[in-house]
Amino acid sequence: MKRNLHLVIIEDEAATARNLEYILQEISPGIKVIATLQSITEAIDWFTSTNNAYDLIFSDIRLSDGVSFEIFKQVSIIKPVIFVTAYHDYAIEAFRNNGIDYVLKPFDREEIQRTLHKYNTLIAAGIKSEQAKTAPLLQEFHYNTKPYKKSFLIHYCGRLIPVEAVKINWFHTEHEIVYAHTADGKQYVVEFTLEQLEQELDPALFFRANRQFVINKNAVQAVEYFFNGRLLVNIQPAAQEQVLVSKAKAMHFRKWLDR
Repeated sequence: MKRNLHLVIIEDEAATARNLEYILQEISPGIKVIATLQSITEAIDWFTSTNNAYDLIFSDIRLSDGVSFEIFKQVSIIKPVIFVTAYHDYAIEAFRNNGIDYVLKPFDREEIQRTLHKYNTLIAAGIKSEQAKTAPLLQEFHYNTKPYKKSFLIHYCGRLIPVEAVKINWFHTEHEIVYAHTADGKQYVVEFTLEQLEQELDPALFFRANRQFVINKNAVQAVEYFFNGRLLVNIQPAAQEQVLVSKAKAMHFRKWLDR
């Protein structure tokens, strides 16, 4: 008797990993998630020691300590991968790392069910050709990519006003309310979480600095070295609290600024 599907999830957002596991098991109760890995380091350690007793990997691309492709460069992984991410700018690289599909966040049950069906179809057909895997992916990528958010329609003083995303220097959250701060010093309440903004905004322009801040590259005035490998970011207009980037994100942040 064929055993149920065993999966590995690579995702640094615990809530996203739980949601994905819930959807997977709702689609097929027999699915078993045998490991949830939150970082490149953890994933490398796990795959190095495992005996390949899994069938499929769902992997985010941007993790807290870098880009997940580093895992595949350091560990030989032969099982197929479905990449689940908010950023489609890594699509081609994803295809080179055993990728059989590419799902953009925010995902839903229908999207996950579609990609599982695709996996089952490929396995049933015994398709192993890299060309057979990547050709349909390229076509789907062409049709499924979504534009980044360009503007916000904001409630302000009894009116609705459009505010361009590029004119927002930074977002921060306080008491579960998210505020947008523009270059001219104005502050607005936006009806998004930072997690949603991270998915909707252009990653070339906006960076999730920490749990409280998403910042616009144009708002960065200077970066200072801080304690324990962290970075202190000076932004304009100035925030009331320090904007710190963790040691784990510091290298990625510096590369982002240097692009």
